[in-house]
Parts: sequence; structure tokens; C-alpha cells
Amino acid sequence: MPKQFVKLFSDRSLFQQTAERNSAICSSRLIVSNSEQYFLALDQLDEIGLSSASTYLLEPVGRNTAPAIALACLTIDENEIVLVTPSDHLIKEQDEYEKVLLRARELAAEGSLVTFGIKPTSVQTGFGYIEAEGETAMRFHEKPDWDRAQEYLEAGNYFWNSGMFCFRAGTLLEELKRFSPDIYEACTRAYTNANSDGLIRIRHDDMATIPDLSIDYAVMERSDNVKVVAADIGWSDLGSFDALDEEYPKDANGNTVDDNIITINATNNFVYTSKRMVTLADINDMIVVDTPDALLVTRKGSSQKIKEIVKELKGRESELHNIHLTAHRPWGTYTVLEDTPGYKIKRIEVKPGKRLSLQKHFHRNEHWIVVSGTATVTVGEETRLVRPNESTYIRMGEVHRLENEGKIPVILIEAQVGEYTGEDDIVRIDDDFRREE
Repeated sequence: MPKQFVKLFSDRSLFQQTAERNSAICSSRLIVSNSEQYFLALDQLDEIGLSSASTYLLEPVGRNTAPAIALACLTIDENEIVLVTPSDHLIKEQDEYEKVLLRARELAAEGSLVTFGIKPTSVQTGFGYIEAEGETAMRFHEKPDWDRAQEYLEAGNYFWNSGMFCFRAGTLLEELKRFSPDIYEACTRAYTNANSDGLIRIRHDDMATIPDLSIDYAVMERSDNVKVVAADIGWSDLGSFDALDEEYPKDANGNTVDDNIITINATNNFVYTSKRMVTLADINDMIVVDTPDALLVTRKGSSQKIKEIVKELKGRESELHNIHLTAHRPWGTYTVLEDTPGYKIKRIEVKPGKRLSLQKHFHRNEHWIVVSGTATVTVGEETRLVRPNESTYIRMGEVHRLENEGKIPVILIEAQVGEYTGEDDIVRIDDDFRREE
């Protein structure tokens, strides 16, 4: 589950907070997203009433921030002032945020590329730094070692690189063409060939030819036209569980405060749990992250090693790094309740007016039991309504479809039985959402 879509602090995800934070300032919103996350983003914006004011540019594969920003700028007027912001950052000081945006807009209107610098409050080796003289960016620095980061903190004219930018669309494209012409040309070609059917869909082959490079490397570090606006906005990139720990309330012993946490002779521990009771006894300086599909236990300062864990999971051909127990799909969600060799049990929720693809499976039979709403079920040539406490059976190889023609969500329990129940055992015959597999 991408970090920006997780509701870490309240009933709003970081993505939703980002959209709301900027809705009062910006006249329109363009979201650049991996195509797999489009419906998740759409659902979350619809949840807070902001989906109608958004345009989407969908990438079939990620190629870093320079192509993403360039493609976005190609979609709008060259004189438009653009605010570029990641959707997975925490910003707590809204009033100050709006003030620094106004200053950035002034500098962008004068023709500058503007970046937002966060004043360092501690020695950090996980951030890039910007060296500045006044509002002029002198040079960008890579993530430093501890001693160098200490020097930056003491110097007073170094800022953490927030990854947020402001500029005229045309100014950015001109600088990109000047310093990274290969990216500019590849992006222009990809945009020209894009499919536009209400969404801007970049073709896979075009996207794959674009060099993978960040906007910092491609433009910012090479341009002599970059300004820095100091931003004391309560910012965190929440780049690790150590960073998340700093944002959660703590008891007198430095442990996370939560009704589902019990600590005995334990100090300075961070615990993230959704439902289960977690108890700690006689341990200190630990991170415990308990979710329905995985448990992480590590010492503070080591949570960045999750990247190594993901690498190990890929080596084991696990799906854990790809699919959360609750997976979001264009038509709704499914949650895996049980997954055992020979069978799998899911809870499926289909949104009103949506339907799954017309499909078949080669390795499993399926039983559907409706518990809420009324499902329209097609099996072979027959279509019928299935109401709460009624069921249907789909034999291996039969063409079938599930649809919700009603006004409330359809919730059902699906029991798959067969020698293979993987998510890739799907042959789509017709799909409203143009998925290929």
C-alpha cells in the first residue's frame, strides 16, 4: 500500500491532506500517477469531494521526477505557474505554507525556478541539501555523511531539499531542453503519442524510452536560475518509521500512546498497530509495526533496511511487496481472509454502478455468497440477480462476470477452490477499465 494512501494520523491519508492543503490556493490540479494507482487516487479524492477538479496523467512505468514533471508541464499553457508537490509528505503549518507559496509564486512569475528549503533542525544524512545565499540557490549537495551533515547544520545557510518546486511551465521546459535535451525530446514524443480519453495515458513503449532521472539532476543542479524559499512549515517526508515515530504522541517513558499498546518496563519504543493488542516488556529503543499481513520488529535507526527486506521478498517470489491484504481495484476492493494451498477466501466489495471484467479461470472454481446488496451475476449465457444470503457457483473455465446495478455497495464472500489461486489466473475477455491482465 503506497505510503501516501495510508491514513496514518486521522481519517485523511497524506494524499488527501495534500489535495486539501492546496485546493484553496491552486485553481486546478493535475495528478501524475502510476496507472495502477489511478483508481485508488480517484476513490480517495471522491471521498473528500475533490475528484471533479482533477486531471490525471497516467504513467505505465515510473521514470523518476524529471519525466513526470516535464509531461505534466507539456499538458498546460507555458505561462501557467505550476506548484509541484509530492503527495506523501506531512505539512503541519498551513498558514505558513500559504505564505511561502505566495513568495514562490512571485519569484516564479519573474522567471525563476523556485525550490522550497527546509531549515535543518538536526543532523540528518537521509536528505539532500541546498546551499543558499539569501534566496539564491548556489549549489545542491547529495546526501552527506554524519560529519558533513553536522557542518551543514552549523553553517546556517544550508536547507533540506523538500522536493517541492514552483515555476512557469515554459521556464521549466526551456531549462530541461537546455540541460537534458534527451529527456525533453523523449517526453515531447511520448506526450504527442499519448492516448487522451478524458485521461492522459502515456504509451508503455514511449515511457520506457525516457531516461530515468530526477528533476534535481536533470535541471535544478545545473541551472543558474534557481531560487530558494525558506519554508518553516512543519515538514516531514516520513521517509522511515523512525521519522514517523517523531510525529506520534508518546507517554512519559517515550513509548507510543495507543489503547492497543501495553508497556511494562519499556522505554522509547515506537509501535504502529491497527487492531491487535501489542505488548512490550523489558525492551527499549525498538520499532514494532503490526499489520494484518506482516510484522516488522527492528531497532530504532535501522528501519531503512526495509529496502533489503523487500529485495529478499522479491527473491522469494512473494506477492507481499505488491499486494496488500486489501487490494484496491477500479470496481472496488477485495480483502484476503484466508489463503491456504487448495483454497482462498475473500471479502469482495463492488461499488454502485461498477462491474468486474468478463473473465474466466483455468485453475479454480469459485463460490460467491452475497451478504449485502444485490449482485448481477453472469455465468456463461445466463444472467441473474443474487440477493443477500443467496449464492452462485462458477466452474473452472466458465466465462463469468459480477456487476452492481444498485445504489449501495455489493458485499460478498468468495471461496476459491483449486490447485492454483494466484491473482494472475485471470483471462479477461471484456473489461470496462482497459486492463490487459
